[in-house]
Amino acid sequence: MTPNDVLDATTEAELKAYEAQLRAELGLEQENHEHFARPAERPFLRQTRESTTVLFGGLTVAHDQLIEEAVRGLGYKVQALACPDNDALTIGKEFGNRGQCNPTYYTVGNLVKTLQNLRDEKGLTPQQINEQYVFLTAGACGPCRFGMYEAEYRKALTDSGFEGFRVLLFEQDNGISQAAGDQAADQGGIDYNKDFFMSLIKALMMGDLLNDLGYQVRPYEVKTGETDRVLEQSKRIVGEALRNKHKVEPALKQVRELFDAIECDFTRVKPKVKITGEFWAMTTEGDGNYKMGRWLESEGAHVLTEPVSTWVDYLLYIARHDTVQNFGLPGKDGKTSRYKQAKSWLLTGILKGYFRHTYDRYRKLLGMKAHALPDQGKLHKLAQKYYTIDLRGGEGHMEIGKNIYCVLEKKAHMVISVKPFGCMPSTQSDGVQSKVVNDYPECIFIPIETSGDGEVNIRSRVQMKLYEAKVRCREEFQRALDGYGLTMEQFREYVGSHRELRRALLNLPHEEVGDAANLLHMVAKRMKQHFSRRVDARMTVEQVEALAREEAVAEHAACAAEAAHEHEHSHEHSEGGCCGSGCDDCTDLVPGEQKQRAPEATAAATGGCGSGSCGCK
Repeated sequence: MTPNDVLDATTEAELKAYEAQLRAELGLEQENHEHFARPAERPFLRQTRESTTVLFGGLTVAHDQLIEEAVRGLGYKVQALACPDNDALTIGKEFGNRGQCNPTYYTVGNLVKTLQNLRDEKGLTPQQINEQYVFLTAGACGPCRFGMYEAEYRKALTDSGFEGFRVLLFEQDNGISQAAGDQAADQGGIDYNKDFFMSLIKALMMGDLLNDLGYQVRPYEVKTGETDRVLEQSKRIVGEALRNKHKVEPALKQVRELFDAIECDFTRVKPKVKITGEFWAMTTEGDGNYKMGRWLESEGAHVLTEPVSTWVDYLLYIARHDTVQNFGLPGKDGKTSRYKQAKSWLLTGILKGYFRHTYDRYRKLLGMKAHALPDQGKLHKLAQKYYTIDLRGGEGHMEIGKNIYCVLEKKAHMVISVKPFGCMPSTQSDGVQSKVVNDYPECIFIPIETSGDGEVNIRSRVQMKLYEAKVRCREEFQRALDGYGLTMEQFREYVGSHRELRRALLNLPHEEVGDAANLLHMVAKRMKQHFSRRVDARMTVEQVEALAREEAVAEHAACAAEAAHEHEHSHEHSEGGCCGSGCDDCTDLVPGEQKQRAPEATAAATGGCGSGSCGCK
């Protein structure tokens, strides 16, 4: 034994003696160890199915409505929660732990808010609510706070007076289990069988396709509000087919006729903006992402949202990838079975093929207007230089792949990555995006973090990048006009005289990013115009930014002059301010664009014209 060993042993003995002395003085001679165990809760059994309502929510309004109808058709009592709002955020922060991401606060607070309404408005006691309602949600064990959802639900429910309320978890890695204790398949309140999952998959696909059509048609509708009216009618038609377990094909054909009757003006030059990022933040349509999709539309953008089906396709792709990577290695049971691994690889391949084939079949029934699901293999290939597929959490490598994909495949002028404040997986991918933007300088990318507040600042940041996208879109359209030797008046005149070019489900060629430029290519070919490559020169990023600044200065001067002119004639107008009075010059319009933003929405979006893109005071 070395002198150091003797010294360490002596020190350890002295520390233990001193610890014993302190324990004796404080009355802590005996140390009790109590191991944590999940609290036992009353299970949700089959015999109580008819008297128990299953609450769920968390996707878009269309998804929740269609899932509600589909599951109701299987004999369950179900109710979709309202879209989470800032009131739910406040409740979530009141009863939740500190340091959670805002999707936790929004979803947990939304559940507590619903139960409080049942108690306060319908007069149900907490005991009656616990007996008559359960909640079905997603859960996972991963590298982010998503794995803490179950604990957050338990804490918030207990602290808000609903202790013992049952929560059912759908776990990404382990399938479906019940937080209140797993039950045998023949006893559980929900039969997780083929019919259940097929109904969910159909509802998800229908929700994706209807949302896609809505976002593609709404920016170009001639009659404001017609797309939303048709969208609501379509959800009722599809929902009825799902509830009655009828074939969805006739319903989709009916939906196609409704959408195709909408008259659109695709000569409006609108930049395409892709929304990606953390799953919940980019999917929700409420305050959780500042209503980003609808707000961008009001700012003159054509929004591209991500289908939930892309996530399902991603999970199947990951399963096949992992099977290949682990082929020949022992499983969790320590045994190696190449036969089972090959069978698993083949099965996931069949499921993936069937899933994508079904999605494309539904797209065809809707006129092929909705976008196809992205090729997961291509996304993997594009992202692997920057982000390994084995680094999981959030959307992983997909955020990187989608950004590059939008540039190379001419899918969007601008990409917005939306994630909760402090979201670790998305923060990692955003750090990598700086390298992507450096390698692809034509990419316009902006990451934003949502926290439930700071709406004016976030929208102001997005507006600055959106203006660059508008300039890029205008440059793209003008290049096509110059190449064909046409004028805007000739283009619009031709489209106006051909009704088939104003159909909502018109399939445009994919020559450029914007719909107006693609329509121009279609029209020019009909007019037998030859495209001159001499003008096929793209502006650099610096030129785009310089032009954007020049346009902003010019708009500032025009807006200020208009405000001064109106001030002379109407004191009331001057009090309202330029933007507050709906001044047409105080905008960031591009040729052919029509603003859908109301004057009061302008002030709300920019925090007053003084901080808007026009710069008027």
